[in-house]
Amino acid sequence: MLNDFLYLMKAELMITVIIFILLFIKLSDRKWKSEGLLNWVNFLLLINLAAGFFYIPDGTLFGDMFHTNKLLTLEKNFLNLGTLIISLQSYYWLKGQKHIIEFYVLLLSTLLGMFFMISSGNLLMFYLGLELSTIPLAALSNFDLDKRRSSEAAFKLIISSAFSSGLLLFGISLLYGSTGTLSFAALPGLIDGNPLQIFSFILVLAGFGFKISAVPFHLWTADVYEGSPIAVTSYLSVISKGAMLFVMLSVFYNVFSPIADSWYNMIFIVSVATMITGNLFALRQQNMKRFLAFSSIAQVGFILVGLSSQSITGSTSVVFFILIYIFSNLGAFGVVAMVSAVTGKENMNDYKGFYTTNPLLAWVLAISLFSLAGIPPMAGFFGKFFLLMAGAGKGNYALIVIAALNMVVSLYYYLKVVRSMFMDTNEYPVEKVPSAWQPGVAMAICIGGILVTGLASGAYNYIHSLLSVP
Repeated sequence: MLNDFLYLMKAELMITVIIFILLFIKLSDRKWKSEGLLNWVNFLLLINLAAGFFYIPDGTLFGDMFHTNKLLTLEKNFLNLGTLIISLQSYYWLKGQKHIIEFYVLLLSTLLGMFFMISSGNLLMFYLGLELSTIPLAALSNFDLDKRRSSEAAFKLIISSAFSSGLLLFGISLLYGSTGTLSFAALPGLIDGNPLQIFSFILVLAGFGFKISAVPFHLWTADVYEGSPIAVTSYLSVISKGAMLFVMLSVFYNVFSPIADSWYNMIFIVSVATMITGNLFALRQQNMKRFLAFSSIAQVGFILVGLSSQSITGSTSVVFFILIYIFSNLGAFGVVAMVSAVTGKENMNDYKGFYTTNPLLAWVLAISLFSLAGIPPMAGFFGKFFLLMAGAGKGNYALIVIAALNMVVSLYYYLKVVRSMFMDTNEYPVEKVPSAWQPGVAMAICIGGILVTGLASGAYNYIHSLLSVP
């Protein structure tokens, strides 16, 4: 029994062990230099990532409230990889912080909550994981203690999260009232599509919508992204959204499968509204963090196209695209994080002539934006192609046409940044950003992932094989 517990909860226990190690370091008398401490933490995160690829059992714990399998472990490994990349990218910013250990304890606490969400087999377990993953994020958003906008970002995040959690919990309570259970395994057989259950689903969808910044639940996103430290913004944009989308697949495809026809129409409307709104607002942004915020909103709209297919192909395309999204979005955020930490510049106009002083970083940002735009042969092209093909499987070609037109619109604002870096001139260009091996490794992982995942990787087929197992 103990062996089952240790093996099945390996990912969660690894994160817990790292948190305790950091707490012991904090309580010790030894004074650590920032560089040495960051290197040790990154080493621990690397061990955590590597451990996720060894001995992956299937099983359940706590009366089916917790379950794991090869697919769920792979999803957790994606989040571990993204967390490691963010940690490496944030080297310059973290090096100047006084509370490095506190930052990682909060960060890993949110990651632990996301792992419990992904492995939840019960709506109560899911909600507890959601709260564990959300509350520390508000503290992280306020980590720039000397900046007022960071406090404002934390306030907006905690208020929005509390409201969305309330809606979600209300929906769960209505679902429990109409079925008498919270178990993922038992719910599909008890859901018959009565009005109370449809209303409970709408509330659950609203709760998920807040967490993934889907329209019309997106209003907090740009302000929180702009006010938070870039490391936290990256985490919110990629890791937090990725975890919620993984859970959405499980909840929508399993729990609410009996009312799939009803929720398809809702997802269709939310997807179209999210793509259009994200793209239109991204066109007018001048701050790079707000620009990437609305870009990420638009990307969620494309992901919902794949999710709407209600098929194994749809699940595969969503999981595959989130992997690509981790590489692409973190590649872009990594450059913005380095420039902001060294120069304090975050506006789009500051990137005019960026190639003249930082050619390597300019290429990293350009390739990342090409992938987000879906330009071949970048991985983002294949990711969006599979999403659209999965959505087309439902026969709703209007949705595919709308998505394709939105891809054309997105080309404009992504290429606007690339043109600014390579073709425009700037009397006061961004100074040469010094290189350190930590951000360099992170950039290499992102660019390697963008180039390899689309062209020479069996990642899509492997994910499909895991989903095809009954």
